[in-house]
Amino acid sequence: MAYIAPIHRPNSVRHALRVNLFPNEDECLVIAKTNRLEIWKLEETGTLVHTDTKAVNGTISILQKLRPRDSETDLVFVGTDRFHYFTWGWNAAEGVFDTVDSFFDIHEKHMRDTQSQDICAVDPTGRFMVVLLWEGVINVLRMHTIKSKRNNVHWMDQIRVSELFIKCATFLHVETGYPKIAFLYQTQTDTPDSQLVTYRLTADDKNTEVSRFEIRDQVDRMEIEDPGASMLIPVGRGEEDQKRYIIRNASTARAQLGGLIVVGETRLLYYDDAAKTKVEAGLKESSIFVAWAEYDVSHYFIGDDYGTMWLLEILLDGAVVTGLQMTKIGSTSRASSLVYMGNDVLFVGSHYGDSQVFQFDLKTKALHPIQTLNSIAPIMDLNIMDMGNREGEEQTTNEYSSGQARIVTGSGVYKDGSLRSVRSGVGLDDLGVLADMENVRELFSLKSNNASKSDTLVVSFLTETRIFTFSPSGEIEEVEEFNGMIFKEQTLLARNLPNNRLLQVTTTSALLIDLESGVVVSSWRPIEGQITNVAANTEWILLSVDGKILLSIQIQQDLVRVEQNDLEDKDQVACVHLPPEFSNIGVIGFWKSGTVSIVDLKSLQSIHGETLRRKDDNASIPRHIALAQILPPQFAGPTLFVAMEDGFVITFNVSRTDFALSGRKSVVLGTRQARLQLLPRSGGVYNVFATSEHPSLVYASEGRIVYSAVTADDATCVCPFDAEAYPDSVVVATEKEVKISLIDTERRTHVQPLPMGETVRRIAYSRAERAFGLGCISRQVRNNEEIITSSFKLVDEVIFKQLGNDYVLDTSPRAEMVEAVIRAELPDSYGNPAERFIVGTSYVDEEQSTATQDTIRGRILVLGVNNKRALYLVSSRNLKGACRCLGIMGDKIVAALAKTVVLYSYTETSTTTAEVKKIASYRPATYPVDLAIYDNMIAVADLMKSMTLIEYKPPSDGQKASLVEVARHYEPVWATAASHVIGQSWIEADAQGNLLVLRRNTTGVTAQDRHRMEVTSEINLGEMVNKIRKVTVDPSPNAIIIPRAFLGTAEGGVYLFGLIAPKYQDLLLRFQNQLADVVETTGGILFSRYRSFRSEERESDGPFRFIDGEFLERFLDLEEERQAEVCQGLGPDVEAMRNLIEELKRIH
Repeated sequence: MAYIAPIHRPNSVRHALRVNLFPNEDECLVIAKTNRLEIWKLEETGTLVHTDTKAVNGTISILQKLRPRDSETDLVFVGTDRFHYFTWGWNAAEGVFDTVDSFFDIHEKHMRDTQSQDICAVDPTGRFMVVLLWEGVINVLRMHTIKSKRNNVHWMDQIRVSELFIKCATFLHVETGYPKIAFLYQTQTDTPDSQLVTYRLTADDKNTEVSRFEIRDQVDRMEIEDPGASMLIPVGRGEEDQKRYIIRNASTARAQLGGLIVVGETRLLYYDDAAKTKVEAGLKESSIFVAWAEYDVSHYFIGDDYGTMWLLEILLDGAVVTGLQMTKIGSTSRASSLVYMGNDVLFVGSHYGDSQVFQFDLKTKALHPIQTLNSIAPIMDLNIMDMGNREGEEQTTNEYSSGQARIVTGSGVYKDGSLRSVRSGVGLDDLGVLADMENVRELFSLKSNNASKSDTLVVSFLTETRIFTFSPSGEIEEVEEFNGMIFKEQTLLARNLPNNRLLQVTTTSALLIDLESGVVVSSWRPIEGQITNVAANTEWILLSVDGKILLSIQIQQDLVRVEQNDLEDKDQVACVHLPPEFSNIGVIGFWKSGTVSIVDLKSLQSIHGETLRRKDDNASIPRHIALAQILPPQFAGPTLFVAMEDGFVITFNVSRTDFALSGRKSVVLGTRQARLQLLPRSGGVYNVFATSEHPSLVYASEGRIVYSAVTADDATCVCPFDAEAYPDSVVVATEKEVKISLIDTERRTHVQPLPMGETVRRIAYSRAERAFGLGCISRQVRNNEEIITSSFKLVDEVIFKQLGNDYVLDTSPRAEMVEAVIRAELPDSYGNPAERFIVGTSYVDEEQSTATQDTIRGRILVLGVNNKRALYLVSSRNLKGACRCLGIMGDKIVAALAKTVVLYSYTETSTTTAEVKKIASYRPATYPVDLAIYDNMIAVADLMKSMTLIEYKPPSDGQKASLVEVARHYEPVWATAASHVIGQSWIEADAQGNLLVLRRNTTGVTAQDRHRMEVTSEINLGEMVNKIRKVTVDPSPNAIIIPRAFLGTAEGGVYLFGLIAPKYQDLLLRFQNQLADVVETTGGILFSRYRSFRSEERESDGPFRFIDGEFLERFLDLEEERQAEVCQGLGPDVEAMRNLIEELKRIH
């Protein structure tokens, strides 16, 4: 039985509205994100603040607002892709949001869907609405006129129209009180053209009877010269007191405000429907326009497909329209929805990149960015980088919740394209900025004389030290003198000691200070040289002078030197550390040998040592050390962390008895050394804060060590600061400032973006090369011509820095597009395994009919990486079909071409040449879109015919190798992605947002039964899955869920897919069913209807043997009485179920 839960909820923005939701308040912004409605309010600074989220059991396809008569607030009309509609608004009596109306189309589907997305138009009064769902059919609705039903929607009629292919529909501004609607449509699907027609919506004077929309009912009709026109903008009539005079003589009539604008790709047309006159203007620069918003009656924001924002201005002479003008005002994400929020603030909602907020200046006609709302939609591809498991050749992946599994997505389209790093992490809530300070080297928190909590902060710079004191109320003061401490040197260490004493170590001396008298009790200075490394506990100081002399100094005897070790030229000290738990040992990292040693502080003799350098790296150096009890003492001993210069952190288990090191593991946190800071916690355990390119908080959870990403990307150093005014906080130094923050205890998903400026279509990851291979597509407009280029590039696994030059694909005479990218380990010319990237491509045929049968339609490229981490071509094979996807079976290459699945042998003849030979092929039903390979079995996801399993039969008894079909799913499914799960089970996703788990029936009675793949689980996710990436995780013995795959969707969702342990299957299934009867969601849509499988052929009654993890977590938000109602008859009590759901939540 299957389980799915979101790691990152979808955040694509397709619909947004400016709505008056709350009485006596400013209008707010309502954003639709797949199955959630988010409410954002505009601050005085121009930024948007998220205030509330409402879950909807459906994928939102329509979002509009209605205004009941005499109402102070609006109603929000929401439609889903499964024809469920509801109105939703503020209930002033109860002070909550309520679903007012909810209705569902119960009729059997017999009409054809519209060619474009669902269209919903509302008249300017907010009382009439037209919904276009089917070709040639419109649904007319209005707000009730009866006083008792004024908040309800009345479904007036469903009318057939002759305009089948409607591009856009809008209501016009009228003064007569009779609503008028305009359609921009195309007469034929295969011939681009544009026609404009207007109708009066109602046939009677009381607006109660809907017009028949016949030819005789047309008010105006005209052909639009620009066939690419696809946008209508209704224009208001200006000031209310402005009198409009209609001149009936058409030859002398002039266009005035109140008409509509037809926006084409090359031309603009203003049409005044009252005066029957037109004003046209050509565009200096053609474009494809996709979204608009009104600034005022004569200015409109228009966004195009290339991310350019334009200002459309109606040129006026009084009330007379004299012309139209378009001006570029800035660059934004490719807009899906534009909303003008007032106060010169524009919201750009995007499905193709980040959503943005801009300040607009009408005088300069320019946009200024204010805020960015990050989005990882659409996810074109994803891959998993395991930051742990760096020792040996393990094939298993750490669990996502450990923080060591990092999901890298190729997100966005064209100029909004980016790489996104998705990790489990914790947040830092900033409490305040102490000061703007650059180049901070170290931070130390101190307690002043007899203070119970920290009240002093030492900030160390390269050439000076600054000290700040904190009052119990939180007031901060920088002091010029503090108990005799040195201010004119860099402080390497400062800490409190027993007996009300203080220790300060600078580059030239060590001072022991009495806090009560402020007198330096004792000091120590090196005879020559400077102190380079130092560590201290309550009894000892361990330091090195010039990195060559190692000394241990006893604090209790007033800084008497106990032992000295002169390394001379044998080695150098790179770092030192004294663990808080063991007072008589120290840990030293050495520079030349790349080793770490645990030493006895009395003799400075090594107790135990370990070489740290890996097989593939002979130059890495230990730069920072921390040894502490991370896991609870009853479960494990202390852990040693060693931060290496190359960004790796190596960990060891430390024996409490003889301090022996064991259980070596490696985690990569960056490309440079991490700085490790111990943060004490209750119970004698510690957390470790590691600052690097990917800051991490290392802590214990459920008996394991977790590496959580931290939202402090620019942190350079930290220190604990448990002050009276800021309890349990930390001080964080960044490159520009020092701030006080609180570490959030709740784990959340942490996303780190890296803009690429082009579509990252495919991602492959090589752990051996420590790099990602990216297949990219770039789009540029030059001299009014769109130019598409494609390339393959290599980037570093941590910071995504490009390595070497792009491998650019062909652009002439035909454009070559990257289709598939995989990483493989293939034998080189000497027979040794070598890391290779394999790229599948296709050629874009301008004229399909002129292409001959022998025309090259794609290539398979095999690329290697040299010792300078640059790409070079090993082999290229021309293909007669486009190479849509690739896979590896042992040392053979599996390629899915346009109509064939082919198995190739691969033999390298030299470092830059190889032979790729066809050894077997199979012809699928229609068109392969994805491959999943397990052992000698290949699952082919077909464009229309679901999944087919084919088996590779090696050559034997004189027979050639072959690919033989062994099983098939006999149901039409428009597949988008597939993956192996376990054993004979496979998972498949389709274009309608369904997920199916299929199993080969090997125990069937007949051959036909064994050839049929059966559905073991199915659910409707509501989002199209673009990629399924399999993972292999070693689960704990009592695991409820065993993770099996990560899914990336077009809406920006990342999901964890897993299998449920047998003993929990029945319990979770019954729990989900009972929870569905109790949980109420916005719109009142049934959970079973939302998650039921749906295709053109059938629709189920609900999810089948599939658990929705996000839905189960809503149990935690219920009141206790409702929780008890859900748990009635289950067996486990409420507390047991709460603990169970909390455990499920921690998985992702």
